[in-house]
Amino acid sequence: MQHPGKRDKPVTNRSDLSFDEFDDANKPPAAEPAFNAIAERLLNRRGFLAGSAAIGASALVLGAGCLTSSRALAAGAGNWLDFTPIAANGEDTITLPDGFDWQLLVSWGDPMWAKGVAFDDATRGTAASQALAFGDNNDGMALFTDVGRSILAVNNEYVNNAIIFGNRASGTPETDDDVRKGKNGHGVSVIEIARQDGKWRMVADSPVNRRITPDTPMAITGPARGHDLLKTQADPTGTVALGTWNNCGNGRTPWGTYLTCEENFNGYFSSSDPDNKPSAELARYGVGNKDWGYGWARTDERFDISKHPNEPNRAGYVVEIDPLDPASTPRKRTALGRFKHENAELVIARNGKVVVYLGDDERGEFLYRFVSAGIYTEGSDNRDLLEDGSLHVAKFSDDGRGEWLELTPQATGMASRADICVHTRQAASAVGATTMDRPEWVAANPHKAEAYCCLTNNKNRGQKPNAGGDATPVSGPNPREANLFGQIVRWRPDGGDHAARGFDWDLYVVAGNPAVHDDARRGSSNVTTENMFNSPDGLIFDSRGGLWIQTDGNYSNDKDFAGQGNNQMLLGNPETGEIRRFLVGPKQCEVTGIAWSADQSTMFVGIQHPGEKGDSHFPGGGNAVPRSSIIAITRKDQGPMG
Repeated sequence: MQHPGKRDKPVTNRSDLSFDEFDDANKPPAAEPAFNAIAERLLNRRGFLAGSAAIGASALVLGAGCLTSSRALAAGAGNWLDFTPIAANGEDTITLPDGFDWQLLVSWGDPMWAKGVAFDDATRGTAASQALAFGDNNDGMALFTDVGRSILAVNNEYVNNAIIFGNRASGTPETDDDVRKGKNGHGVSVIEIARQDGKWRMVADSPVNRRITPDTPMAITGPARGHDLLKTQADPTGTVALGTWNNCGNGRTPWGTYLTCEENFNGYFSSSDPDNKPSAELARYGVGNKDWGYGWARTDERFDISKHPNEPNRAGYVVEIDPLDPASTPRKRTALGRFKHENAELVIARNGKVVVYLGDDERGEFLYRFVSAGIYTEGSDNRDLLEDGSLHVAKFSDDGRGEWLELTPQATGMASRADICVHTRQAASAVGATTMDRPEWVAANPHKAEAYCCLTNNKNRGQKPNAGGDATPVSGPNPREANLFGQIVRWRPDGGDHAARGFDWDLYVVAGNPAVHDDARRGSSNVTTENMFNSPDGLIFDSRGGLWIQTDGNYSNDKDFAGQGNNQMLLGNPETGEIRRFLVGPKQCEVTGIAWSADQSTMFVGIQHPGEKGDSHFPGGGNAVPRSSIIAITRKDQGPMG
């Protein structure tokens, strides 16, 4: 999930840069990171000294799994997926270990109905064809089953202007139809898939096939429903919003619904009045007078903040979708807070309450938790459990302890819970939560009470405050200044209860490059020259307890990142700390999104934005237009994949 951060002076055509590079153009990082200052603080953490490991000039406190001997690593693999790890590379294809195959399942622009038209490399489609086709830049996904059917719900995060409008000399939307085409590439694609003649295919014209776009009507639910901040000229009641976009990670509920998470919603708003001054509240979320080159306000006035300043308040939520009912209305769950959501990891606490872990993917923002007011009861009507509950934000201490701070009007100084649910970042700042290194996917272990979160990177750590002015000191689970590589934090709730206020934490892995660096940038002891990576992003457990790590980082294969190759997917053992590289993606892609078939024989993996800078032709090869895609991976011996 590439992330823009706050942008005060966006360039005309964002598609020329990644979201991070877009930010770097205006806010360059410090030239040389420093690490020695953290050593003494980290060495003194209570409770984890037995698991600490010196890394170069400093010491990072890590979980015991990071320090296990190589013999124990081999013996402790248990029944997790076994394979011979592969080497990093820069090839423009999918690389897997021996004994595994992959096939293409679906790509951007593939028609979901017979009345659609096949993808055209010359035109890259029209608004009408894209409305009937699989969306672009697939991200988080989940597979559901119903009476023998396999239904895949997939996020379509954004579009690459230079690719989708590659038929235009400017590489930008030049006509109203272009704007609408780009808009239709966003949202969610729900498709039925089936295995035919040993191959997985999308089922065209399935009754469950559905495109959910930025124009799909949605119900606003929860504490902020009807709040003045959500009322607009088109919706004076503040109860019905149009659409979802920039859908990043995902979640699923035990009652069979799909959770899609709105991340960088800010980049789609602009102002027809160049002298318009966005409010401080909008600025905290990166909303300004210029968009990222998508031009949506050109055909849809609600994206003009000088005319409709409340419209951005209606985006930035978790949206609940019933993938089995194409006539159902998606619901924006304001109780889960408003920020740049990565994913939504749902677990059931000991008392039956629903707990949802949520990351805000921006430098120096926060890690959250929602606890439902109601109790989950299997077989009962649980559809409104995300309607009401308490919202919390994480505070980490250097001694390996942490606590969840509840965001209440009394604690935050805000007028109501509704205000907290709209201005969640400001509420978290008010209670002194820990600023984090871009919290991305959260994954909960299905076999024990513990959870993990990818902190993908943060070049601003120890350099500058977050967008709200909160300091970003080197401390706690964010132990490196100008963090280029990222880490994964793990916490265990007190008493094994996800609803508990307190928790113990450590670091499962600190990514780095031991081939280049011999200080803290080399990474933790479970990172070697054979498995090194940067920017962990996607994160999910399989049914056996294996932890799958997907990366969205620097693929230059040069300097700090020499030898790391393209973005990749690795399998981590939570018990031993071992990490093995399983997949390398094509050039300039992000590996993101993962799901399994009902019989566990197939793993579906997302390949996002191959060739985002023009150097890929995946999956078609030759001179084909690069297209985000989902692949299906199987074992040659037909054994289980997860």
